[in-house]
Amino acid sequence: MTDVFITENFMLRSDAAVELYHNYARDLPIIDYHCHLPPRQVAQDHRFENLTEIWLGGDHYKWRLMRAAGVDERFITGDASDPEKFEKFAQVVPTMLRNPMYHWVHLELKRPFGISDRLLNGETARGIWDECNAMLGRPEFSARGIMKQMNVVLVCTTDDPTDSLEHHRAIAGDDSFDIAVLPSFRTDCTRAVESPGEFSAWTDKLAAAADVDINGFDAFLDALRKRHNYFHRAGCRLSDHGTETVYAAQYTDGEVAAIFDKVRGGGQLDPP
Repeated sequence: MTDVFITENFMLRSDAAVELYHNYARDLPIIDYHCHLPPRQVAQDHRFENLTEIWLGGDHYKWRLMRAAGVDERFITGDASDPEKFEKFAQVVPTMLRNPMYHWVHLELKRPFGISDRLLNGETARGIWDECNAMLGRPEFSARGIMKQMNVVLVCTTDDPTDSLEHHRAIAGDDSFDIAVLPSFRTDCTRAVESPGEFSAWTDKLAAAADVDINGFDAFLDALRKRHNYFHRAGCRLSDHGTETVYAAQYTDGEVAAIFDKVRGGGQLDPP
């Protein structure tokens, strides 16, 4: 079988790169400090029905490119069948050339599916669909099986401060599975004050999770501190902040407390 794109020396552009990758890096285990693997799927050793579920079920990067190509939303997050959604995605793949997604798609076909003799497009979609779905029926292609194939030793998932971490505890207590799955503290919701209703609803969830009456900003910080300690006890050592813009502005403690109370009361904030 001839590799048409993802060759043995893919992206290795010098003798030194070839030496370092093949003789040192290739067989090293994966330690992933930031991933979006659903802990529930790992805990339950989920078996995937087809390529659409594992590839397109929640990948907003793929969705975005399909939308940019003019694909109707029905074939992205709508009620189209799984084969139809995959076919539409495959038809869009050739337009992704020069976008990293083009490389990612074909890297994922090669590992773990072993398909590197053809490119994904509308004409090859059905054959790739059938081959990959057949493989997904095997035990080594379950959620845990794929992680083992990829030589993973540790991953850190992306978790909201209100998450129970029940699946992380289940994984940690399973002696039959030796890959560490640890939580990380994703704090985006703590700053999403642009939508007072959503922020207040999330703060209520935080209050329940931390068992704290959040009646002001100090109580809000106390609840976050309790959840931070809870995450720490579950093995969390990382925080993940999706901050697009960092603002520097002078506020007193009293002003911050007043802003918090305004948002909790449903008030809209004035733009900075």
